[in-house]
Amino acid sequence: MFAGDLLNQCISSSFGLRDLKIPFFGVFGACSTFVESLTLGAICAESFANYVLCATSSHFCSAEKQFRFPLELGNQRPQTSQWTVTGSGSAIISKTGNGPYITHVTPGKIIDMGIKDGNNMGAAMAPSFADTLTTHFQDTGRSPNYYDAIISGDLGYVGKDIAIDLLKTNGYNIKNNYHDCGVLIFDKEHQDTHSGGSGCACCGTVFSGYFFKQLRERKMKRILLIATGALMNSTSSQQGESIPGIAHAISIENL
Repeated sequence: MFAGDLLNQCISSSFGLRDLKIPFFGVFGACSTFVESLTLGAICAESFANYVLCATSSHFCSAEKQFRFPLELGNQRPQTSQWTVTGSGSAIISKTGNGPYITHVTPGKIIDMGIKDGNNMGAAMAPSFADTLTTHFQDTGRSPNYYDAIISGDLGYVGKDIAIDLLKTNGYNIKNNYHDCGVLIFDKEHQDTHSGGSGCACCGTVFSGYFFKQLRERKMKRILLIATGALMNSTSSQQGESIPGIAHAISIENL
């Protein structure tokens, strides 16, 4: 099993799974953890494992205490901020079966453009999304219209717009089939969630609860899932450090 979350030392995963007695790897990629787990799980299934369980989770209140401010302080949130999704998403990868199939993985590199605002993570993560997606297209020779949907993990409204502009600069127009889990998971107008959702569970729940169903029902044939992560903690923020971003991509297809 590969699993991770947002709390220090991934204790939600390790404490929650300690009674299962199965081989366990705790992974941390911030909000990119779900796709990071799927990537490592696919490699294991390709080599030695018959079944691999990949999971992630996050919780709004605990993430606020660890990364920003305790809720009881009543701090006002800027419009660029995102709301950590309370939830959990998981997937089982099997060596055999009828699909959908993970056909490609594109691991991401750390990209740091100097953003220091922990309430503007979309801007901090968008460059890593653009870098990984550009690398994927260059490695595979594919173009944006190969996929029914290109899905980012949780850039939110602010990061999504930046990502579209960055990819356009790189020569790729993704606007027609690009979706963001952070945009989809909340109703911005009625829930007042500002720039949208974030957290490990954002990508995990939207993919597991919605996009995977679209694949199983063959309403979609090919998707590219790219989860983004802001690699920060409370100490780095207090020290005035910038926020490194990372994005991992997997191509999931019905063959």
